[in-house]
Amino acid sequence: MMNDDDYDEEDGDEEEEEEEKEERREKMMINMMKNTNNKKTNKNKKRKEKMMIMHIEFVVVPLTVCRMKIHSILIIVAMTTLVSDVSANEDDRARDYLAGLNGYNKRAEHMNHLYYLKYWAYDTNLTEYNSQQLTEMKVQRSDFNKKEASEAAKFNISEMTNASLIRMIHKILDVGYSGYHDSDVLRKIAEIEAEMLNIYSTAKWCKTSTACHQLEPDLIEIFTNSRNYDELRDAWKGWRDVSGKMMRSKYQEMVTLMNMAIKAGGKYADMGAYYRSMYEDPEFENDVRKLFDQLAPLYDELHAFVRRKLRTHYGTKHFPSSGHIPAHLFGDMWAQSWSNLYDLLEPYPGKGSHNLTKAMIEQNYNVTHMFRVAEDFFVSLGMKPMPGSFWTNSQLVKPEDREVVCGGEAVDMFNGTDFRIRMCTTVTEADLKTIHHEMGHIQYYLEYNHQPFLFRNIPNQGFDEAVADIVTLSFLTPEHLQLMGLIQELPNGTEGDINLLMQMALESVAFLPWGYLVDQWRWSVFRGETSPSNYNKAWWDLRCKYQGISPPVARSEQDFDPGAKAHIADNTQYMGYFVSSLLQFQFHHALCQLMNNTRPLHRCDIYNSKTAGDRLKSVLQMGASENWGEALFKLTKGTIGETRKLSAAPIVAYFEPLRIWLKEENRKANETATWDKNSCPPSSFVTVLSGAPSLAASGFFTNLLLASIVLSLATILKQFGLNGNNPLFLPHLNNLTVCDDEYALSCISQCVDLELLQFRLKST
Repeated sequence: MMNDDDYDEEDGDEEEEEEEKEERREKMMINMMKNTNNKKTNKNKKRKEKMMIMHIEFVVVPLTVCRMKIHSILIIVAMTTLVSDVSANEDDRARDYLAGLNGYNKRAEHMNHLYYLKYWAYDTNLTEYNSQQLTEMKVQRSDFNKKEASEAAKFNISEMTNASLIRMIHKILDVGYSGYHDSDVLRKIAEIEAEMLNIYSTAKWCKTSTACHQLEPDLIEIFTNSRNYDELRDAWKGWRDVSGKMMRSKYQEMVTLMNMAIKAGGKYADMGAYYRSMYEDPEFENDVRKLFDQLAPLYDELHAFVRRKLRTHYGTKHFPSSGHIPAHLFGDMWAQSWSNLYDLLEPYPGKGSHNLTKAMIEQNYNVTHMFRVAEDFFVSLGMKPMPGSFWTNSQLVKPEDREVVCGGEAVDMFNGTDFRIRMCTTVTEADLKTIHHEMGHIQYYLEYNHQPFLFRNIPNQGFDEAVADIVTLSFLTPEHLQLMGLIQELPNGTEGDINLLMQMALESVAFLPWGYLVDQWRWSVFRGETSPSNYNKAWWDLRCKYQGISPPVARSEQDFDPGAKAHIADNTQYMGYFVSSLLQFQFHHALCQLMNNTRPLHRCDIYNSKTAGDRLKSVLQMGASENWGEALFKLTKGTIGETRKLSAAPIVAYFEPLRIWLKEENRKANETATWDKNSCPPSSFVTVLSGAPSLAASGFFTNLLLASIVLSLATILKQFGLNGNNPLFLPHLNNLTVCDDEYALSCISQCVDLELLQFRLKST
C-alpha cells in the first residue's frame, strides 16, 4: 500500500516533469518564432520588435493569472499581434493611396472637375461639338474609374479595420457599368444619353407652321393658365409626339447596352439592381411598396375630390366611367403637381388663399431677387451665403442666343469653390419653390465640402431631395409669407387651415404615386419584365393603377410617353423623389420639435432658428461618410420621431385634418374614393400593326427598309453559293425560300432579328 507521503512524492515528480516539458515547449516556440522572424525582410523589422516585446511582457506575467499554458499564450499573442500589425499596415497603405500627395482623392476631384466643365458647357449650349466633347469626357471618366477600381482591388479589405477607409475602397470598387471592358460600348451609351437629352431639350411642337412651342416656357404656360379642354389635349399630345416618340429606339438600345455592361461585372442582375443598391438596404424595394400602401388612402380621398370638381368644370362626357381622370386636366404636363388647379378646388373661397405669382409681380420681383430671398432663408439658419462664383457662373435665366437645358439643376464643379444653378427662371410661384429647392442642394455641397472626395456626396438621392425641399414646408406657411410681405393677413380658424393644407396637398400628396411609379416602370424594363414591344402599355398600366389617370387620346406602341419626362430622357433616377416626399416631413417634424414649436405642424416655420440650423448642418456635413439611416438617426435623435428608417407617420399626421375633411366632403357628395385599379379605360390603348407589333415598336418603315436590304443581299449571297452567315445576317436567313410578297411583313419579322440587325449595322 502507498501512504500519503508516497502520493506527495509522486505528485511532486509529476509536477517537476510537467514543468520541464513546459520549459522545453516554451524554448521550442521561441526558437521557432526567432527562426521565422529571421527570414523576414528589413520591412518587417518593426513587427519583429513589437512581437518580442509582447513575448517578454507575457513571460513575466504569473501563470496564475489565467491558468493557460505558456505556449498557448505565446501562440495567441503572436497571432493577435500579427493580425493587428497586418491590419494596421493595410490601413496605412489604403490611407496613403486615398489621401497621399497625389492620391485618389486629388486625382478623382480633378477628373470630375474636368467632367463637370464639359457637362456644364453642353447643358448651357446644346451644340454637336459640346455633345461630342461631353461624350469623350464620359469615356475618359469611365476609364479613370475602371483603372482606379483595379488599383483598389489590390487591397485586402478583410485585413482592414478602419470603417471609413473600408467604405471608401468599396465605393471605388463599385463602378457600375463603367467597369465594362469595351470602351466603344461605354462611348455608345454616352452618345445615346446625349442624343436623348438633345431631343428632349430642343423639341418644339408646332401647332401651326408659324406657331411652334418649346416646353419651357411656352407649353408650361399653356398648362398653367388654360382651362380649354381641347387646347390642353392638343398640347399634351403634341409634346409627346416631338419628345418621347422620337427617342424610343434609342432608349431601347441604351437599356440593352447598360444591362450588358452591368451584368458583365457579376455583381448586379441588371441596372435597376445597381441603382437600388445606392440605398444600401436589401429590403428597400419592399419598404417603399409598404410605405406607398400606407399613403394611398390619403391620395385616394384627394383624387375623388378633384375628380368631382373637374367633372363639374369640364363636363361628365370627358370622364370615363372607370373613375379615371384625363391626364391633361391637372395644370401640369405630367399630372405630377396639381397646384395650378387651386382656383377650381379651393375649399373655402377667400379664406387665407394667396396668389404668390401675382404678389411677386405687383412687388416688382425679378429673378435675382427671388434667389436672394431663398439665400436669406438658409443664412437665417446659420448656413452659408452663396459664394461669389455662384452669381457669376450660374445660368439663372434662359439665354436668347442658344438652345439650353432648362430644367432646374444644382451643380458642384468639384474644385471646392465653384457651385452653380442652371435654370430658365421666370417670376412665378413654381419657380420660387424650385429656387429654394436647388439652393438646398447647394447648401448640401457647401456643408460637406470638407470631406474627402468619396464622401463629398449624398447618402442617397432621397436624402438630398428632402433637404432641398425642407425649407418649402416653412417658407409657404402664412407666417413666413406675411414676414416676406407676400400676404397681408394670416388665415384664422379651421377654414384657413384647410385651405392651406389643400394647397400643400396639391403639391405633395398629388405627387406621391407619380414619384413611386416612374422607377417601377424603369426597373421593370431593366429586369426584362417589360419588353420593348410593351413599353408604352406598361407605362399606362402603372399610371392608371396608381395615379388614377388615363390618356386623353388613344396611345400605342408607336408612342413612348415615358420619354416625355426629362428624368427618363437623361436617365436620372426618380425613386429618390418619392423617398424625399416622406423624409422632408420626417425632417420637418424633428426640427420643429427641437426648436420647441407650439404651432400645428403645418404652421411651423424654422426660419431664423439656429437650433434647427445647427442640427441640419451637422447632418449635411456627414456627406456620404455613413449609411443614410445613421444620418436620419442623427437628425431625429431626441424627438418622438427618432428613427433610422423611412416613416409615413409624419406626412400622414401633417395632412390628417385635410384627410378627415376630404372624406366627409366625398361622403356628402356620394363620391367614391377609388377607381378601376386593374386596368385603363378601354379606349386608352390601341394596337397598331398588330400582325407585327415588334416592327411597330422599333420604327416600322426604317426596319422594313433595313430588312428588305438584308433579304436582298442574302439572296445575292445564296446565288453565289454563300451560306448567309456574314455577321450582318442571322443563320436562319438560309430559309428565305419560305418568304413571298404576300406574307412579306410576317416573313421579315420571322427571318430577321431587327434589334440585333440595327445594332450590327450601326456597329459596322
